[in-house]
Amino acid sequence: MKYEYKPEGVCPKSIEYEVRDQKIYNVKYTGGCPGNLQALCKVIEGMEVKRAIELFENNVCGPRGTSCADQLAKALRNNNAV
Repeated sequence: MKYEYKPEGVCPKSIEYEVRDQKIYNVKYTGGCPGNLQALCKVIEGMEVKRAIELFENNVCGPRGTSCADQLAKALRNNNAV
């Protein structure tokens, strides 16, 4: 199933991704730091949703209290992908 999430407190305007058989595919951030986000998307391709949440939830970027990875974890939880 395809999802789109509007992150809060980070540079990207949206996060799009697919979940099939409890695994994450085709993650795309619109906006943000291209190099870091491309690397993140490669690392999580095919990763189990629960594992991605474990790894990325509560990671923060400076004083923001969140990060692009944390926002993806929130998206996975909010869209009931778990």
